[in-house]
Amino acid sequence: MTSDDTHARTLQLLESSAYFGMNPTQVKLLKQEKVACLEDNDARLALDPKNKYQIQTKPHGHGDVHSLLYSSGLLNEWCDAGLRWVLFFQDTNGLLFKAIPASLGVSATRNYHVNSLAVLRKAKEAIGGITKLTHADGRSMVINVEYNQLDPLLRATGYPDGDVNCETGYSPFPGNINQLILELGPYIEELKKTGGAIKEFVNPKYKDASKTSFKSSTRLECMMQDYPKTLPPSARVGFTVMDTWLAYAPVKNNPEEAAKVPKGNPYHSATSGEVAIYCANSLILRKAGVQVDDPVEQVFNGQVVEVWPRITWKPKWGLTFLEIKSKLSGSCSISQRSSIVIKGHNIFLEDLSLDGALVLEATEEAEVKAGGSVQNQGWILENVDSTDTSFPEEIRIRGFRIKKFEQVEKQFTQPGKFSLKA
Repeated sequence: MTSDDTHARTLQLLESSAYFGMNPTQVKLLKQEKVACLEDNDARLALDPKNKYQIQTKPHGHGDVHSLLYSSGLLNEWCDAGLRWVLFFQDTNGLLFKAIPASLGVSATRNYHVNSLAVLRKAKEAIGGITKLTHADGRSMVINVEYNQLDPLLRATGYPDGDVNCETGYSPFPGNINQLILELGPYIEELKKTGGAIKEFVNPKYKDASKTSFKSSTRLECMMQDYPKTLPPSARVGFTVMDTWLAYAPVKNNPEEAAKVPKGNPYHSATSGEVAIYCANSLILRKAGVQVDDPVEQVFNGQVVEVWPRITWKPKWGLTFLEIKSKLSGSCSISQRSSIVIKGHNIFLEDLSLDGALVLEATEEAEVKAGGSVQNQGWILENVDSTDTSFPEEIRIRGFRIKKFEQVEKQFTQPGKFSLKA
């Protein structure tokens, strides 16, 4: 979903990147409209700073995605094509796709109409909490409550301490990461009744505690995750809690803001988002039986992060844990300074000892077994200052570049069975 502010640039990015390997017909852009802005508590209309004869407008919020999907007819197209589930994800969280297969399994086995993905949450952490709200008349719903509303809600309903950690060290209310899985059939039927309309709210940001002046204009908006509020009591609404390392590493803070985050708290930056991918892949292989060295701490753009071996693979190599585990055998080990890139479905690691850099690429018709001892100078993460404009922005916001000294790189472009023994 795009808006007037993002539509043209999004389309340009897709076209210039050849739709990132997708067929252009696979991508549908739905553009939401803007709504009028309000400048004060009396809801006076805000004027455009560049044109005093024009009302200022802003997007209506990501809750519009439901009405746009319904009015576009796209949901019916998906239904006619035999699809069963709709996944809503936000593009800043690259780890999400590692959690989706298992979460889909939860939706299928528990017959959820709505499944919200969540992670463990510390009390008062700035992330909404998944709750079960029960009305005085007995009605109840499973729904996200925004973090700034959760503590006062608890205090007002018999929990004098508000949002506090329980004996597990975490809040009893899991953190909503705004990724939803909806069963397509019931979703369409519900939207036939509502047209996809979601209840609106206003969330002004005030200049000070007097709450008389806004930092900037506000507007009515709606949230995607409020969809369950439109459902009847019979709807099956649940949530799936994943470990944070597997499911949640959003990239939303620039280097300057991330550097101000207290040590131990998540940076949610391009730096932390990338090393989180390496961490997740390392832990997946470790759980599958590979001996993966522990990480070391390094500092990039003022952020102290744990750097694991740089382990990456194309999704076609393995989407689920069982699939990945089936590609590993014997005694495999990867040192902390190592990097490995796997591009191909039928690549198997057998008794591989890696201390350096290894790149494996194979066509769909090739089966490759890689093993033995691979040792070379490898690749390193070299610091890059975020203010050094001699580097492109995508490098500066990470705070490092990958400097390649030496690697073993093998491509298998022909059908057949191959063995790589170093």
